Amino acid sequence: MAALTYEGCNFLRQRLVLSTLSGKRVKIRNIRSRDDEPGLRDFEASFIRLLDKVTNGTRIEINQTGTVLFYQPGLLCGGSVEHECNVQRSIGYYLEALIMLAPFMKNPLKAILKGVTNDPTDPSVDLLKSTAVPLMKMFGINGEGLEIKVVKRGIAPGGGGEVHFSCPVCRAIKPVLLTDPGKIKRIRGTAYSVRVSPQMANRIVDSARSILNKFIPDIYIYTDHMKGASSGKSPGFGLTLVAETVNGTLLSAELASTPQGQGDPVLPEELGKNCAKLLLEEIYRGGCVDSNSQSLALLYMTLGQQDVSKTLLGPLSPYTIEFLRHIRDFFQVMFKIETQKADEDEQKGGDKVLMTCVGVGYSNISKSHK
Repeated sequence: MAALTYEGCNFLRQRLVLSTLSGKRVKIRNIRSRDDEPGLRDFEASFIRLLDKVTNGTRIEINQTGTVLFYQPGLLCGGSVEHECNVQRSIGYYLEALIMLAPFMKNPLKAILKGVTNDPTDPSVDLLKSTAVPLMKMFGINGEGLEIKVVKRGIAPGGGGEVHFSCPVCRAIKPVLLTDPGKIKRIRGTAYSVRVSPQMANRIVDSARSILNKFIPDIYIYTDHMKGASSGKSPGFGLTLVAETVNGTLLSAELASTPQGQGDPVLPEELGKNCAKLLLEEIYRGGCVDSNSQSLALLYMTLGQQDVSKTLLGPLSPYTIEFLRHIRDFFQVMFKIETQKADEDEQKGGDKVLMTCVGVGYSNISKSHK
């Protein structure tokens, strides 16, 4: 079987994760070949090492300049893993991929990831905890062990955070019909601050509430001020907001302060207001899965039992569109995409997309029999 060939450094995680699940070899050429510093970056090499830790028998070949990567996946073995994530990207970058792979391991995964927990570019650990975990439960991945726990916070650029992720193994994923998101009933959130005045978190909460209180009274934003050893190495603050609908759909938004020494500092009041506006934007986009978890939902739909799954999504993000192309390459699954125009009188937000597919009936072959 010839390896699938791709070019460029974009969507590296998608390609390697889908390769690992489908067992198809992948070759990526011209990774930043025109760049001043060609080849894989440190955070990508760190990601490949993490995949190597959770699998058994994976063969990875990288040429001297790091511009060509050949990846032949092994079996997902899971178990206890400890990984020092590169501080160029947050733990969310690594955790997103682990969440996609975790249910299909041989042994239940217990991962300890160390590094940056919150930064402005990647989804933070809080966000994944409040949206990805409930989404996994909708697809029937649950049990005692499923949890993401922030033990220490680490803000960019210094890091020093620690996150524990555990996930039980799952025999097969059940198909879903998520077509009615329902109305928003409450908003929850976490305002965190480390190595700055604890008052920062309260200022964020007040400014976020000043916008959200106009729409709904049931708002509760927790303040999380970690100090001492559990506060990482850099100062910073931020806010994660999650809106929950009557049908259990979760839509989220987040913002983190500018890392120390990287541009203009941001006021907590501004940050709170902007984050609230981002949440309203996300609610306007709507759908049964928020824009950060679109690709996770689509992956689980693809791997579900051989039955029809339907999910209503907001406008597809460019990342998700590329993910759909990769799913077609690795699993030969095509989605039926129907656009649903928003009714002017109903005020349901932006245009929605109804995604329908038949799962490939992926069953966890490496799961150990007790």
